[in-house]
Amino acid sequence: MELDADALYQRLRALPPAPALRVAYSGGVDSSVLLHLLASLREQLPPLSVIHVHHGLSPEADRWAEHCRKTCAALDLPLEVVAVDARPLQGESPEAAARRVRHAAFEDLLRPGEGLLTAHHRDDQAETLLLALMRGSGPAGLAAMPRWRPFGPGWLGRPLLDWGREDILLCARSLDLAWVDDPGNAEHHFDRNFLRHRVLPLLAERWPAADKRIAHAARLQAESLALHHELARLDFEQCSGLEPGTLNARALELLPPLRQRNLLRWWLQDKGLPLPSAGRIESIRRMLTARSDRQPVVAWPGAEVRYWHGHLYAFPPLPHFDATARHPWPPGTDISNPATGAHLYWSVLMQTLAGIEIPENGLTLGFRQGGERLRIHPAGPTRPLKDLMREAGIPPWMRGRIPLVWHGERLLGVYGLWANHDQPNNNTGSTS
Repeated sequence: MELDADALYQRLRALPPAPALRVAYSGGVDSSVLLHLLASLREQLPPLSVIHVHHGLSPEADRWAEHCRKTCAALDLPLEVVAVDARPLQGESPEAAARRVRHAAFEDLLRPGEGLLTAHHRDDQAETLLLALMRGSGPAGLAAMPRWRPFGPGWLGRPLLDWGREDILLCARSLDLAWVDDPGNAEHHFDRNFLRHRVLPLLAERWPAADKRIAHAARLQAESLALHHELARLDFEQCSGLEPGTLNARALELLPPLRQRNLLRWWLQDKGLPLPSAGRIESIRRMLTARSDRQPVVAWPGAEVRYWHGHLYAFPPLPHFDATARHPWPPGTDISNPATGAHLYWSVLMQTLAGIEIPENGLTLGFRQGGERLRIHPAGPTRPLKDLMREAGIPPWMRGRIPLVWHGERLLGVYGLWANHDQPNNNTGSTS
């Protein structure tokens, strides 16, 4: 089937509704074709805007961004250019690092319900499946890229998956498009480029429809994956922990090993975390028999799983921060917690400190240093903060990351938890 605006529109109709569509635009031929076809359909679509991620990895990156600006200006489409830090984490490949920060940038810009459209095509699908095969992936990897999936606050769609690279080049030439070429796409030491330039052409010599056959295999794997996910959702109902988003280790231990692995992968993917290797999945399974007083951790680039009090917790790596620093909290403003990246709301602070005198200015945010005491009830004793946190069931790795609110050297309270009803300048005083 020829790639043109009408054919693309039929694929777009199969995607979820959206209040607006954002186009991921690198300036390359694939995204150039997608962008121009979408622009020709703008009267039939929700509002369109464009995102270009500036990775800064190539000396040509500034020129590519300028090309994207000129193209979008000519099409009268709004463009956001986002600069990212694409340096790899420990154990992460450059390709994976670029993908991680690119996706994070897209998620940050996407608003609730909006759709992000990318120019992945049938050859990309074949490369993705072969890469997954070389990693020894199961159905989640071999299903390759779905036509759409939830993404951040909205969804990500791939309307070009039915067309190959040659179809896209023909369309680009028929539209007389200009695009940029990344020299890095020709470097064979990158796995995807090796498949693109060496392996897939060889397969096509022997089996001319290889890309279509591989894409068909990916669709079959996607059907299998859907069944795996349905079973995982049923198992999660039986194994969910007391805290939202956690797993009860004892309930999980009762499942057969195959279903344990399936549920763990689904649980991590549902949280938007990168999937671990099979070896790390086995390390997580070994946590299930840990003693209740142990706190084992399994970490990999972009995620970690922790065991505590019979439950499994999963989240992105916690940021490094200076636990000794004090941060001003201007009256009436919302700020960010440097220990977690979470938003801290002035309204929540006021609710927390209700019942005590709050100075008009000079509030600061800090973190546990040890030895802090609070009187959480006006007529009660002062008690060590570490005991209060332990009794409240706060996981150990979070106790040093929950903000304490100070005025000078007076501890006013713990954000979201307790006000300190002790007298000024006496928060380490009598316990009676």
